[in-house]
Amino acid sequence: MIISDAFAAPAAGAPDQIMGLLPFIVIFVLFYFMLIRPQMKRAKDQKKMIETLQKGDEVITAGGLLGKITKVSEQYVSLEIADNVTIQVQKQTIQTLLPKGTMKSSA
Repeated sequence: MIISDAFAAPAAGAPDQIMGLLPFIVIFVLFYFMLIRPQMKRAKDQKKMIETLQKGDEVITAGGLLGKITKVSEQYVSLEIADNVTIQVQKQTIQTLLPKGTMKSSA
């Protein structure tokens, strides 16, 4: 015979499809717990810190300036970086809130 007999291929079942997707699901779960979730937590903590800034707090900006907050507005903060030297920076550039008295000990 020239044409061979055709046999039906086994149907692709649900367990085979799930086993094929399992590595992708595991990778996504690992990415979520190792990268996405900690980054969301850091962003939430940063936002909370910026919202609670008040006059007298000592901070470090993203540019590395160390100063004491003298005035807080909605978008900007006035920082005293030296005696009689005050600058305005955006609230979003404030990176770290320092314990009180840090500026005296660093001088």
